[in-house]
Amino acid sequence: PCPRGSPLDQTLPLMLYTSMSTHRILVIGGYGFFGARLVQLLSRQPGLHIFIGGRSVPKAEALAQQLRPTADSQLDAQAIDIASPALAATLTALRVDTVVHTAGPFQGQDYHVAQACIDAGANYIDLADGRDFVAGIGALHGAAAQAGVLVTSGASSVPALSSAAADRLAAGIARVTEIDIGISPGNRTDRGLSTVAAILGYCGQPLPGGASGKTIGWLGTYEHRYPAPVGRRLLSPCDVPDLVLLGPRYPGAPLVRFGAGLELRLLHRGMNGMALLAHRGLVRNWSRHAPLLKRMADWFRHMGSDAGAMHVRVTGVHRDGAAVSSSWSLVAAAGDGPFVPTLAAAALVRRLAAGEPFQPGASPCLGLLSLADFEREAAGLNITMKSAAADA
Repeated sequence: PCPRGSPLDQTLPLMLYTSMSTHRILVIGGYGFFGARLVQLLSRQPGLHIFIGGRSVPKAEALAQQLRPTADSQLDAQAIDIASPALAATLTALRVDTVVHTAGPFQGQDYHVAQACIDAGANYIDLADGRDFVAGIGALHGAAAQAGVLVTSGASSVPALSSAAADRLAAGIARVTEIDIGISPGNRTDRGLSTVAAILGYCGQPLPGGASGKTIGWLGTYEHRYPAPVGRRLLSPCDVPDLVLLGPRYPGAPLVRFGAGLELRLLHRGMNGMALLAHRGLVRNWSRHAPLLKRMADWFRHMGSDAGAMHVRVTGVHRDGAAVSSSWSLVAAAGDGPFVPTLAAAALVRRLAAGEPFQPGASPCLGLLSLADFEREAAGLNITMKSAAADA
């Protein structure tokens, strides 16, 4: 409390107006691989105050200076240590409305960042694609609902974008029998170390789902034909939240298959071989070697293209008994592929800042966004999306 007429009291109306008119965003890992791209997208949205968070204030400030000349929102650097026990107090002091956590890999992380957001009364969004992490976020539902905040995990290519595409394709289908999803980035496209470590973590490890129930990460290969300029790519089984989240979401409890691929067949076959070694117990965990393997893969960065793609195909049966199969695809060129995992978070921030109501609570990022939300955030990027009859 402060006495009436004091200097602080005179600033309160302005502070209230600023708080009401400006949505305050903290991007944890904001100068990192995905964080910097998300900040770039968010900076195009007016009415935001974006804090670029991380341990290095100089790196955060360097990104802020780079983006300020064309930004429509305020940008500031902010020192943040997510391991600090004072994280909730820091968020409260910053008066943050929404936190976006981009500092992966999320495999092995706990929910202390999300809990700190709940304690501070801030919404929480993350870009996680770790199956257990995303699927388990509901453990915070009661606390988030009581605090009146949105807590959602997996605001990324999977399961946010993949489920939005599946929702559109499954509309009107009486029984869904199979959902097939795949992602294949261009070899020249930048890749982050945390993403490489996450992929290597399940290389050669058992995955849920699959007709035999014995699917192994990166063991086994099939082809998918993407629209030009991507063309045919090899895909292999990968571990994503969709494997456990999408089946129960649709009538018929469909089989869910997810594959990821490397553009260069030499590198893809190398992953297959690594999976075999891990499956036979000759290597315990490839993620320990992520820095070395990333450097080795970078030797081939001059080869291939900067075009990547994603697809979702839904197969099922109409109410009249007729079989139906339809697909959706995304193509990212000119190196814009790494923006795709940031589109969901950008769309959620846009809607939260506009005051659109979300049901308070904690859940995976399913059913919160439509494909139209993603298309809006992709405007201005070399990213195209389209639906068609499935033909792979």
